[in-house]
Amino acid sequence: MKRQHIDKGVQSGFLLVALFSITALSLIMVFLFMEGLPILEHVNIKEFIFGKYWYPTDDPADFGILALIAGSVCVTLLSGLMAIPLGIMTAVYLAEIASPRVAEIVKPIVELMASLPSVVIGFFGMVVVAPFIQKLFNIPVGLNMFNASLMLAFMSIPTICSLSEDAIFSVPRALKEASFALGATHFETIVKVIIPASLSGICTAVILGLSRALGETMVVLMAAGGAAMMPTSIFDPVRPLPASIAAEMAEAPFRSEHYHALFAIGIVLFVFTFIFNLIADYISYKFRQVGEASL
Repeated sequence: MKRQHIDKGVQSGFLLVALFSITALSLIMVFLFMEGLPILEHVNIKEFIFGKYWYPTDDPADFGILALIAGSVCVTLLSGLMAIPLGIMTAVYLAEIASPRVAEIVKPIVELMASLPSVVIGFFGMVVVAPFIQKLFNIPVGLNMFNASLMLAFMSIPTICSLSEDAIFSVPRALKEASFALGATHFETIVKVIIPASLSGICTAVILGLSRALGETMVVLMAAGGAAMMPTSIFDPVRPLPASIAAEMAEAPFRSEHYHALFAIGIVLFVFTFIFNLIADYISYKFRQVGEASL
């Protein structure tokens, strides 16, 4: 009887914590929409989303965020092209190829990279990487899309690597032994058995890594160049959505059009992240079903 009361108390405690978290997130979302939607009184949603010019302090002001959206999408995709292969290949190496001694040395280093503050990575990109890129490619400025993507990839790789390695370790040993028993080589077993069986966990790792890149503020604020214009090259300076909010919120008068426009940018970023996670969760669920069927 006493144990039942304890169990109910623990369940109630967890329920209260969960309800508190959900309530806090819901209130943040409500506040975001309350402060962002008033911008639609001054500019229609089509002009806001597809407008090419962002000049919030002009008279009349221009509140087009298409260039900001393009900057966020391009930086995230370019960083993903660098981070996803490197993160997954590093995870496969640590889990299946490296000796235990090498794995014991390399894995803590990878996890230590994940703990680096984003402002330190952004400062490194601004002070060290930017002049190197500028000199190497003979371009006018080193603070550009490529620099920001490189720094975001550096941030995302540890997350993708660590979670992918855990997913690979969770593959049942019987699957590997069955593959070897059928005459498959170690490489064939990795490519045709281990990676497909752990694809759900790898997808989750990629989701979390790219989500961090999409919502990152300090790195893109310091390394992307801060130009609110449509990029035509990977060496063009850009200003992603989070960087615009961080750079301009302190200068926007309270409850002004500029203020509401910045909160509307937050709504757009929230919607993009929400849709991205829904799609990614669906893909992860489908791969999980395929993995369970193969077992």
